[in-house]
Amino acid sequence: MTQGNVADLSGYYETIMSNGHLLKLSIAEAWSEAVLRTLALNLDRQTKNKLAGALPDTLGSQLKRAFWLLHFRNKTQTAREFLNQVARRSGNSDTDFARLPTQAVFHELKTFAGEDIAADVADTLSPEVSELWQQA
Repeated sequence: MTQGNVADLSGYYETIMSNGHLLKLSIAEAWSEAVLRTLALNLDRQTKNKLAGALPDTLGSQLKRAFWLLHFRNKTQTAREFLNQVARRSGNSDTDFARLPTQAVFHELKTFAGEDIAADVADTLSPEVSELWQQA
């Protein structure tokens, strides 16, 4: 279900703003990018490329832009650690609040990705982060 080049993502960001209890569209954009970049560091290359291909170009490039020269995925990462990383990337410091916008972004990503890619993402993540993904 490739979306290709979708210029208008306002509906995507409005849904994240609403479901994530955020005040502005610009804040929803920041949370979306923070989630995508953090998620990218926790996916294997093949799954990341599949997910990026299913997303609109803007979101796919944000997902693929995260890069660490010598990064090893943490296959035992807790949901709290993941949410803490997302919160810090978004410019927020409240790990507990990060659950709402993160799950809102995950939900929207899953609608773009479809069931097969969503299942691949869940299989690649650590057990707790996978559970967070599946709950969205």
